[in-house]
Amino acid sequence: MKPIETIMRTAPVIPVIVIDDVRHAVPLAEALVAGGLRVLEVTLRTAAARDAIRAMKQVKGAIVGAGTVTNPADLATALDAGSEFIVSPGLTDDLADACAEAAIPFLPGIATAGDIMRGLDKGLNHFKFFPAVAAGGLLALKALAAPFGQCRFCPTGGISLRNAPDWLALDPVLCVGGSWVAPRYAADEDVDGDHVAALARNAAAVTGDAR
Repeated sequence: MKPIETIMRTAPVIPVIVIDDVRHAVPLAEALVAGGLRVLEVTLRTAAARDAIRAMKQVKGAIVGAGTVTNPADLATALDAGSEFIVSPGLTDDLADACAEAAIPFLPGIATAGDIMRGLDKGLNHFKFFPAVAAGGLLALKALAAPFGQCRFCPTGGISLRNAPDWLALDPVLCVGGSWVAPRYAADEDVDGDHVAALARNAAAVTGDAR
């Protein structure tokens, strides 16, 4: 498996994807990959998530992981679906230990210095800063990153195409997570692949603007 830093450096934006109907999984993944976003985070918020991860893994070039993993039971579900990395909104000892035992790349959520220190105690130094805007925004992450120079971050929560370049301009930020590039489609809708690919292309271009 690819190390979490390699995954984070693959593209400037990781789409945060919510799938309600598994038939949306492949066309959505194909459009995102075609637009330059290969790392796909499928949140375990719906009944279709596990099958969606399995389906998306068949898309050439896609690196598919599970998000909203909050405990070892969720981790087992994600691993069963073939997830290549794990994202969590927070950090617990149980989940960190389970991910270490499974040897799966893990990106836990942090919002405080104590969160980061707990992660470092577990051998982790790559984190999701969440909820990025609500937790204090750019100034908060700058302050948190200063005493933890060994750490790298993926801010998620309130990130948009408009503010993504500001986050990516911070040296400790390797990528951002955002749902704006992966619209949530209702069961009776079809994926607009051209629209999603255009969103992905715009998102994939933000690195050059920021650094």
